[in-house]
Amino acid sequence: MRVVLGVSGASGAVLAMDCAAALLRAGAEVDLVLSAMAERTLAEEIGPGAQAQLTVIATRVHPLRDLGAAIASGSCPVAGMIVAPCSMRSLAAIAHGFDDNLLTRAAGVQLKERRPLVLLAREAPLTLAHLRNMQAAAEMGAVILPPVPAFYLRPASLAEATAQIAARAVDLLRLGPPQARRWHPRSD
Repeated sequence: MRVVLGVSGASGAVLAMDCAAALLRAGAEVDLVLSAMAERTLAEEIGPGAQAQLTVIATRVHPLRDLGAAIASGSCPVAGMIVAPCSMRSLAAIAHGFDDNLLTRAAGVQLKERRPLVLLAREAPLTLAHLRNMQAAAEMGAVILPPVPAFYLRPASLAEATAQIAARAVDLLRLGPPQARRWHPRSD
């Protein structure tokens, strides 16, 4: 089973790494597309070798400008797509059908084919334009998953919180058994 992982230039590059790892645990082949700003954000937030680490995890890496790639077509059998992190620019392009690069085109394909599309929309605070773009994408079938930690799980570290967020994103694709930790009420 193939899953497209789009990585845009929003802050939160670690989410891309964690999503790739969770997809591998789910047994998925990862088709990776990085925006130009994603490459910069990976280097700034994780380090100069981050992009190489991510591309090693991927089964296939597609150039952003390759609108002729297999994942740009609805005939390519993929189980869905995650954009992690999803910049407000990418969100706007997806919400309004501006398929001007492979990341936004692949996302548009998921919507038209009624496949799962999970957007880890990363910005705060939100403007009315951001909210309207989220609404438009959701109305077309995308799942908007802002990377908000599950505080009730009491994560011990940022790494634990981001891994949980990534696991939730992958779980939304319904590829197999859930990976995300579940909430259990404490005994009174």
